Amino acid sequence: MKKSILFILFLSFFAGSAQENLTFQQPSKDILALADYERTPSVNMDSKKEYMLLSYRSTYKTLDELSQEEMRLGGLRINPITNISSTVTYINNLKLRKVKDKVETQVNGLPQNPKITNIAWSKNEKKIAFTNTTATGVELWVIDVATASAKKITEANLNANLGNPFNWMNDNETLLVKMLPKNRPALIDSKKDLPKGPTVSTGDGKVSQNRTYQDLLKNPTDEANFDALVTSELYKVSISGKIELFKPAAIYAGESFSPDGNYLMITTIHKPYSYIVPLSRFPQKSIVYDSNGKEVKVVNEVPLTEIMPKGFSSVRTGKRNMSWRSDKPATLSYVVALDEGDQAKKVDYRDEVFSWDAPFSATPISILKTQQRYGGIVWGNETTAIAYDSWYDTRNQKTYLFNPSNPNQAPKIISDRNSQDIYSDPGDFETKRNQYNRYVLAIEGDNTYLIGEGHTKDGQFPFIDEFNLKTLKTKRLYTSKLKDKKEDLLSIEDFKKGDALVQIQSKNDFPNYYFRNIKSGKLTPITNFQNPFESIKNVYKEVIKYKRKDGVELSGTLYLPANYDRTKKAEKLPLLIWAYPEEFKDKNSAGQSNKNPNEFTFPNYGSFVYWVTKGYAVLDDASFPIIGEGTTEPNDTFMPQLIGNAEAAIDAVDNLGYINRKKVAIGGHSYGAFMTANLLTHSNLFACGIARSGAYNRTLTPFGFQSEQRNYWDVPEVYNTMSPFMNADKMKTPMLLVHGDADNNPGTFTLQTERYFQALKNLGAPVRMVLLPKESHGYAAKDNIFHLLWEQEQFLDKYLKN
Repeated sequence: MKKSILFILFLSFFAGSAQENLTFQQPSKDILALADYERTPSVNMDSKKEYMLLSYRSTYKTLDELSQEEMRLGGLRINPITNISSTVTYINNLKLRKVKDKVETQVNGLPQNPKITNIAWSKNEKKIAFTNTTATGVELWVIDVATASAKKITEANLNANLGNPFNWMNDNETLLVKMLPKNRPALIDSKKDLPKGPTVSTGDGKVSQNRTYQDLLKNPTDEANFDALVTSELYKVSISGKIELFKPAAIYAGESFSPDGNYLMITTIHKPYSYIVPLSRFPQKSIVYDSNGKEVKVVNEVPLTEIMPKGFSSVRTGKRNMSWRSDKPATLSYVVALDEGDQAKKVDYRDEVFSWDAPFSATPISILKTQQRYGGIVWGNETTAIAYDSWYDTRNQKTYLFNPSNPNQAPKIISDRNSQDIYSDPGDFETKRNQYNRYVLAIEGDNTYLIGEGHTKDGQFPFIDEFNLKTLKTKRLYTSKLKDKKEDLLSIEDFKKGDALVQIQSKNDFPNYYFRNIKSGKLTPITNFQNPFESIKNVYKEVIKYKRKDGVELSGTLYLPANYDRTKKAEKLPLLIWAYPEEFKDKNSAGQSNKNPNEFTFPNYGSFVYWVTKGYAVLDDASFPIIGEGTTEPNDTFMPQLIGNAEAAIDAVDNLGYINRKKVAIGGHSYGAFMTANLLTHSNLFACGIARSGAYNRTLTPFGFQSEQRNYWDVPEVYNTMSPFMNADKMKTPMLLVHGDADNNPGTFTLQTERYFQALKNLGAPVRMVLLPKESHGYAAKDNIFHLLWEQEQFLDKYLKN
């Protein structure tokens, strides 16, 4: 699709006509210089940090890519020609480099005009597999790391419609690959297929809490096409190209080898399907096979899950989270709810964890019960593991140290905290690869290690702690205290020497990788990526902290134009605020800041930072907490808190003397768009606003939205009061509504913006709607993004700057 193609942009800025036809436009040169940049490659290192793979991709997609044929079935978006997700972002080049060297080596033998994804290192990390998408399908390729050479292993017959279509086997020479069935039926053209009867759905009288989902199955034709697209045959494929059928056609939803490679657990999807939930809740069966494909045991069967209890801490009944223990050769673990999955039921323990050794002829062993909902395990060794649980309503999270070999030994709670209290976060336990090439708890003697982000009231100071498994006490080994820079601690590479992999950045220095010796402090650079946004290196950047009228601490990142005199403050600037509301259960957590002024300034269409080059002040990522303490839910007082956050932000920048408070705009994406519409409707604080890809009528999401667990019939006044659509007659402030016309996000159907615009237009509000062709919830195409920036620039210049 070329730039000359016309698309409809609803409601002109100029009075008179109801719509205008435009070709794609571009923003002014200052904004275009920031938007039209070359993306830095992503880095993928092997576990020993000997080699790094550099992956290159285009900064944006093209409209041609977004316009590919697409089928939307069971929650999937599939290209039926190539048999891979239509939303995938491709890599177009690969380079390899020894970490200790300075020069990259171009991987030779890559396909012409490659479209690469699904990159995976072999177990011994001597080879790298990836898929390449051609015009007719998906191929399997393998890179030899030592020679930096790639070769094609299969024809374009892989089935990647359910994600990564291959898994490395433990011999490092063979892959288990999902391929299109040889007798695959032709797809049915739903537009031409004559229906044989109506579509009928029934309710059986059971209460459930299902949210609104996109792209669901709708009729028997969809079911038949879904079957055809996601059914695969499983093959063993050697890197020499030998192909051997392993399992016949089925809908393979997951394949995982035991750590020792002797067993394979395969999960398949079965009928009956559903028209109200996506494929993740269709019936599933998990079977363990030996390495030759002989069935060992049916380890799990999950029925269709359309009925779910209310609440974010509720789960389905039956075995959940079934996976191989990484610390044992062939042992499964899984979880069972002790409250029938219903958070409303009162029980002493919510979940029970079981361990089940191959060949699964013995009874599974209970190894742990959690007081709250199970949240995961970091396996260590025979006697040591770390478990987590949490409870959404209280935001409580507990961390347990337990002995998986002795269920009679009571677990020790080593952390009991509010999960939203970032100042008390003890960090994440460090892991390392074991003899099975699986990541387990890094245990050195009696100690293991924690890496934390280090947010405090005085700033961010990442740290490494030593945690003693016997005394349960921590010892601080390293704290990052770089001035004017931000250091992220990524992993510990040598526990005895004290070598760690880190990433360091500043406001103007692009994030780069280093080795840091935490004992001597020595830094050894690994990468040297340059700043692609030199034109804004001299803008002023500061994290400001301020208070809401009720005393809640707030913060935001303030940007001022490079030539602005902060001493004289002679010119009062227009202000742009970009924000996204977050729900909290206590004021202390809500008032904490994770913003770092030394974080690299990376302008993108998802914020207003571009406009600092056009003479605007910008308050980016402004705090908008919505708090509900005790039994009160945050949304019970959503509107006054929303307005209070906005008032505090404007007051804070105004008190610094920088702005004209009559020229303030608010903007946001998704829930931030919802916020924007409500602020323009219920306050007089803003001259205009920009709302992108939002939801405006909460009766269309009646079984919960965002962090609201209650349904419409529980609290109709909350849903109605919070819905801008229900209050459209009050909205008189200029607003730019933007939405992708193929939004795939649950709850933010494009219809939300279309109907809201129609209401505002008919009620006489100054509103403009822009539907970006082929875009999902996040925008990807270059033409669309540049035009979006142009739309925002024209809108802000008209209603704010001028």
